[in-house]
Amino acid sequence: MSPVTPPPGSSDHQDLLASSLSASYAGVIAFITVANEGSFSRAADRLGIGRSAVSRSVQKLEGQIGARLFCRTTRATSITREGELFYRNCRPGVDRILQALEEMRDLREGPPRGLLKISAPHGFGRKVVAPLMAEFRARFPAVTFELRLEEGVDDLATHGVDVAFRDGRLDDSQIIAKQLIPMQMHVCASPRYARQHGLPGSVDELAAHACINQRLANGRLQSWDFKVDGQKRSITPEAAIVVNDPELAMRAVLDGQGLAQLPAYQVSEALRDGALAACLEQDAPDDRGHYLCYLSRQQLPKRIRAFIDFMTTSIRALDLCGIDVARQYSSHPPRQSIAAGVST
Repeated sequence: MSPVTPPPGSSDHQDLLASSLSASYAGVIAFITVANEGSFSRAADRLGIGRSAVSRSVQKLEGQIGARLFCRTTRATSITREGELFYRNCRPGVDRILQALEEMRDLREGPPRGLLKISAPHGFGRKVVAPLMAEFRARFPAVTFELRLEEGVDDLATHGVDVAFRDGRLDDSQIIAKQLIPMQMHVCASPRYARQHGLPGSVDELAAHACINQRLANGRLQSWDFKVDGQKRSITPEAAIVVNDPELAMRAVLDGQGLAQLPAYQVSEALRDGALAACLEQDAPDDRGHYLCYLSRQQLPKRIRAFIDFMTTSIRALDLCGIDVARQYSSHPPRQSIAAGVST
């Protein structure tokens, strides 16, 4: 009775396939080397293993395919016709495997190259990451990139993302998260709004002002975080305007439409230039962070390592938090006196 072959897809079939491939690969490498070198001894020297190990691998392969690949005598080893056919069919595949191994070695040891997939939040991506990409490409021209602006990528591996920028506080312990800079939040208004309406002196006074809020990717309105008398406090103020993009919120504030709580990277330049005024700084929340995230430190491709190092150095060198907003706040007190203290 002939043996029953396990049906395709069954666990027995998969085990048989796995063991067959494992044995066949070693046998094919041994066979190709013997054919190239013309003897088992020279093939063993080339592979760095014993002659008997080479012979056993070839014999096992011959048993698997049911054909004799070499004629062996005490004086010489010659390839059979079946061996020549098998060699012609196997050699391109082996060459491709060797080429793939060589390319992986080049990626690890040569200059950075290859495709880099990057994810960043819309605001931070436009304001900070995108303007730095030209310099990165100039330094590493063999690296190509795809930059996706999106909020809250949950699974880097599933989405094929190499590096992700994230804002706020991170709870995902499955990724490596490197803090680039603190994430300071400021409630801001334009000088025109401050002149016409004054600025709130406390969190509770926000209810009397036009607030500009953002709708997050999950559909919720963004909460505004504070630290009042040492206690954390989050509110979702009644909004006169709701947008789903940080730049639109910033634009509405600059146009004098109301107040918004915005990150320092977005407003620091406008605060320094006097285009915006900050308020409620005495109730500013604890700093969160802007993070650069990736999956593992192990065997990190050079293009990813180069990008991480470049972005870390470049972003930390930017003056994204370079204004003493507390000093600015004290020089322009809230409510009615702000009208005389803020210039247009």
